[in-house]
Amino acid sequence: MSLIFPTQTSIRHRRRHTRSHLVPIVVGASLAFGAIAMVGYLLWPTWQSARAEDPGRIPVSVGGALFNVPTHAFRRKVQKHSGPQERIDLSYAYPSLEATDVPRHISVETFDDTPQPIDRIFLSISAHHDAMSPETRLRTIYPRYSDQVMAAQDGLTTRPFRDATPYSHEDLFVGDEPALVARCSRDTTTPGMCLSERRINGADLSFRFPRAWLSQWREVGEAMDRLTAQLVSPRG
Repeated sequence: MSLIFPTQTSIRHRRRHTRSHLVPIVVGASLAFGAIAMVGYLLWPTWQSARAEDPGRIPVSVGGALFNVPTHAFRRKVQKHSGPQERIDLSYAYPSLEATDVPRHISVETFDDTPQPIDRIFLSISAHHDAMSPETRLRTIYPRYSDQVMAAQDGLTTRPFRDATPYSHEDLFVGDEPALVARCSRDTTTPGMCLSERRINGADLSFRFPRAWLSQWREVGEAMDRLTAQLVSPRG
């Protein structure tokens, strides 16, 4: 009997010793788990919303000229980056002049054989490499291939190009206040389109829009002036 009691006492002592070590471990683990849970709770909204957003405008250099381009105006994703580029292609909603890269939704129900109206004004900016300026072309080249100026309508003069010339089936339109010079294809099975060019330092800006918009040519001219001013402004 005398050998049993010390053994039992020793076992009980070891059990109490083990429990005394487990208590701080359990308490520490509980505190650590609570801290992790609290950090996770606080940071969870951040993880959901921490998505990199596109900047409002991207500085692009074309032909040595700096332009601040709206991010959503780029028509080609490969051009959507800052730095020097040889050419960029842009589009803006008209008449709002908003830059949006969201394509128009056309469903089977809304599609038919009637061409969809164009509600965009397109702009290409390219380095001219000392090519002939639009002003020189207007003064020296176009008169060689065009007929006499027709009577002005609402302040807009028309000069048709002769057949068998580089600009056959096109007409030249010139207006003042605001200044507008546009070379437009004639309406056929597809609506005619207009090209209006201007030069800024080492870059040429080429605007394209439907010929039908010439019925409000002053609004179109003012829109191109505003877009040009926004692009060359340091703040856009």
